Amino acid sequence: MKLNNLKPAQKKKAKMRVGRGNGSGKGTFCGRGGKGQTARAGGKIRRGFIGGQTPLIRQMPKLKGFKNPTKVRYQIINVFQLEVFKDGTKVDKEALKKQRLIQNVEKPVKLLSQGKLTKKLTVVVENASAEAVKKIEAANGKVEHQGNIKKNRKDAIKKKKEEKKAAKKTKKSKK
Repeated sequence: MKLNNLKPAQKKKAKMRVGRGNGSGKGTFCGRGGKGQTARAGGKIRRGFIGGQTPLIRQMPKLKGFKNPTKVRYQIINVFQLEVFKDGTKVDKEALKKQRLIQNVEKPVKLLSQGKLTKKLTVVVENASAEAVKKIEAANGKVEHQGNIKKNRKDAIKKKKEEKKAAKKTKKSKK
């Protein structure tokens, strides 16, 4: 570098001076728009302000409680509905689905005691009321329970959480 190549340092762009006449390009309103709160000094508006209208966050209902992830939502079957089956039949989820007494084979079924039963049946369900069991046994039938649904649900949720943790660890280790 030689002395004849030296140039003075570049000036930064000058700050726009507002309110110095309309010819400057920032006269009259000085880039603040028209009248109102935002045109005044210190006239800031907080986030979520909708101009005096009730804010959206206050319009929303206050939700109380929580949704229990381990709650078991049973498909309900009553004893009188089992009259459609033939004597000596084994009644399980597939049989109930065929008769359109339940919608989903995946969801658990609970047997309740409304009505009477005259046929001898072997009923396989996840849960049954004590009265329903008495009525079926009175008709020389049998009720078979399919394990503890609540415990199975909790185990499934625990397994899902562990899988998520493992996935997070693998992501961190890749970085």
